[in-house]
Amino acid sequence: MPAALWQPTDLPPTAEIETKAVLKKLPEARAALAELKGVSKTIPNEGILLNTLPLQEAKDSSAVENIITTHDELFKAALQTEGIKSQAAKEVGNYAAALRLGFSLVRQYGFLSVNHLALIQRELEQNNAGYRRLPGTTLKNQLGDVVYMPPQDSAEIMRLMGNLEVYLNDDTLSDADPLVKMAVLHFQFESIHPFYDGNGRTGRILNILYLVLKELLDIPVLYLSRYLIRYKADYYRHLQQVRDTGNWEPWLLYMLDGVAQTARETITLIGEMRELMQRTKQQLRNYRFYSQDLLNNLFRHPYTRIEFVQQELGVSRITAAGYLNQLAADGLLQKQKLGVSNYYINQPLFDLLAR
Repeated sequence: MPAALWQPTDLPPTAEIETKAVLKKLPEARAALAELKGVSKTIPNEGILLNTLPLQEAKDSSAVENIITTHDELFKAALQTEGIKSQAAKEVGNYAAALRLGFSLVRQYGFLSVNHLALIQRELEQNNAGYRRLPGTTLKNQLGDVVYMPPQDSAEIMRLMGNLEVYLNDDTLSDADPLVKMAVLHFQFESIHPFYDGNGRTGRILNILYLVLKELLDIPVLYLSRYLIRYKADYYRHLQQVRDTGNWEPWLLYMLDGVAQTARETITLIGEMRELMQRTKQQLRNYRFYSQDLLNNLFRHPYTRIEFVQQELGVSRITAAGYLNQLAADGLLQKQKLGVSNYYINQPLFDLLAR
């Protein structure tokens, strides 16, 4: 069947997906993910990882869609001050907000529904377009040729999404390994292409949330999008190959490789963040105003501001300004101006995240 005419069918797949090669690859990915879950707990305040690593994922996931921003623009946008002109930074910020929303929904409800995915996409795109109701959506290659036409009928889109919701939440439907199911879910979501915009990014958020849902991670700290953009051509080729040939194995091996490689890179990054926190803690202890809350603030916000310290430490504006200005005068922070306000950069942390 020509790829453009192929249509998704209900999950689970009828083909044998846990081949010998897939089963051989699984232990490596599972071990790396388990180590990442453990290492994540060594940062005493989970807000530090939740404020920094999802921004990394947001930046890289948006770059897959050619939405390019810098870490500087991204951290400036996180300051929540007026005068942020970068549209790309705003879009990346929307992605990070959508990921945080999805994580809160998983924590609150213990499942992910079709309605939850619509809320995540709405946060991402900042509109109320919702699920596709009108025909006309096609996927094209760089030459402008149609390579795939997703379902066009709104009733069929919602029927397939209902089936995806059951497969996502009900493990009696399939006994496949959760990492295999994550890859199957991503393929199915992208093939249904249920929204007018933001399908790729919503699908990548779904990857991380599914790992949290299945308790393979406690918090969404695996930023798989860095791997996907590194091997972007392979990503699209393997997705399309499932539609063209029905062969799942190359796609599943690609995703399992991505989980293992990304988990190992994130383990290294978190370890370096922990060491940097320890060094900074030793420096801060020389100040009479040292507190764990202040240390947490400087690592939760690579670019911090007086209002953040004021709020998170429960001190006056004058006191918060005094702390930050003293640290800047002594070279522990870099003081910069943005509009009429000042902000303060934790330069070693910035260098680590921007590497």
